Amino acid sequence: MGVRSASEVAPAVEDFDAFYAREYAAMVALAYVLSGSRWAAEDLAQEAFLAAHREWERIGAYDRPGAWVRQVVMNKAASAVRRRIVETKALARIAFGRTPDVDDMPQESADFWHAVRELPKRQGQVVALHYLEDLSVAQIAAIIGTAEGTVKKHLHDARQTLAHRLGVEEEEGA
Repeated sequence: MGVRSASEVAPAVEDFDAFYAREYAAMVALAYVLSGSRWAAEDLAQEAFLAAHREWERIGAYDRPGAWVRQVVMNKAASAVRRRIVETKALARIAFGRTPDVDDMPQESADFWHAVRELPKRQGQVVALHYLEDLSVAQIAAIIGTAEGTVKKHLHDARQTLAHRLGVEEEEGA
């Protein structure tokens, strides 16, 4: 009866610092397009990484720990947007109808991502993962925990809505 090493008992866990360094920029970018705020994006990404770090032995052993962190970022971004909407409405009432400007993106990008944030939550998340991070339908399905067909449907519906809202004609077969 021999003693088993830790590497035989559990899958190898990637070093958190290496994971963080590799994924940080992508997480901030995802949070940015979903929240519309560069400063909030950095905080959202940090919160998601902190949550992963607290349970890194478990999260780091996942096949795709980045998918877990992306899901946390998307959930936190959705909550932050809801919170900001409430705060903005309150500020607007106080300021007699004036709303603060929160966009820091170039105008053409800001218009697009603003329209994305107005989509239903899951459609916006799928669009951000597909166009910002250039992820495949299969990769997105794995991240959000749904079927590939569902991701395709969300992309299709989002594209139609965005084309209509932005006054862009969809390409045939898109």
